[in-house]
This record gives sequence, structure tokens and C-alpha cells, in this order.
Amino acid sequence: MKKAFLSIAIFTIALISSADVTAQKFAKVDVSPMDGASYPNNWKESNKLVKITYGRPQLKGRSLDKLAPNDKVWRTGANEAPEITFYKDVTFGDKAVKAGTYTLYTIPTNGDWTVILSNQKNVWGAYYYDMKEDVARVSGKVSKSDEAIESFSIVFEGEGENATMYLGWANTIVAVPVKG
Repeated sequence: MKKAFLSIAIFTIALISSADVTAQKFAKVDVSPMDGASYPNNWKESNKLVKITYGRPQLKGRSLDKLAPNDKVWRTGANEAPEITFYKDVTFGDKAVKAGTYTLYTIPTNGDWTVILSNQKNVWGAYYYDMKEDVARVSGKVSKSDEAIESFSIVFEGEGENATMYLGWANTIVAVPVKG
């Protein structure tokens, strides 16, 4: 009986002391959480053409032109500038782009937007954007959404090796074709 009691006491002390050692402080949930989109978007399909990771800001009563000002390079989301990976050589818009990972920037305008692929990686915002690092600049065709899109979103739609990347926020949708 003494052995059983002693074993339980030692086990309890070890459990309590190990809980203190492994206690962590985790950050609160980001108000502009990271998200991702890929094509094909079926999670079972491992042979992807493209994948992007980006931050998702919300309008929260603000206007799109306040958050993504016209004629200025925008990080295309929140926090870190999005990183887009092409798993094979593609035509992005009308430009040939080698397989690899790039940072995605945009320049909003009243008409079609300029969509930029840059060699810069792991950058926060667009504060240190350098045009010399551009790989491609293409025109993103703008259309209007019937419903307001509260959270900035990116989605790919397509068939076979032909997809279109859509950026949507407020009532603005920007489309860029991606062909494998």
C-alpha cells in the first residue's frame, strides 16, 4: 500500500512540475488572420499549379481607397505581403514566369489594377518595395461585385491547367489569368 501511495505521489508531483515547464504564452488571434488559396483548390489534389498565403484585413466601415490607396504600391492584404508559389512555369497575365515563390503586390487604380510579382520575400507590408526586384507587372481586370466583400479574399477558379486568380474586397474584384 505504501508503494502504491508513494508511486501516485511521485507521479502527481512529476505531472504538476512538467506542466509548469511546458506552459507557453500564445499571442491573441490576429485581427487580420492569414489565409491561403490554391489551384486546384481540392485539398486531395497534391499536384498544384499555384498557392498563395496572405493576410485578410476587414473593411470595418472603412473605404477600400483608404486601406488600399489608388496609384500606390499595396501589399495586397494585411501584415506580411503575400507570397505566391508557382509549382511549374506559368503564364501570369500575359507574362512568362518561372516556377518559384514570389511576393505579390498591387497598385490599385480607378481602372484596371497593376499586379506585380517581385523577387522580394519575407517582407512586411510594402514599405521596402523595390521596383528593381519586379519579375512581372500585369494588368488585373477589374469588375464590380453585387455584394460587398467585408474581408479581403483571394480565390482561384479554373479548369485543367487554366485558372484565374480573383482578388476581392469591398465591391471590387480583380482577375488575373494563370496558365500552366
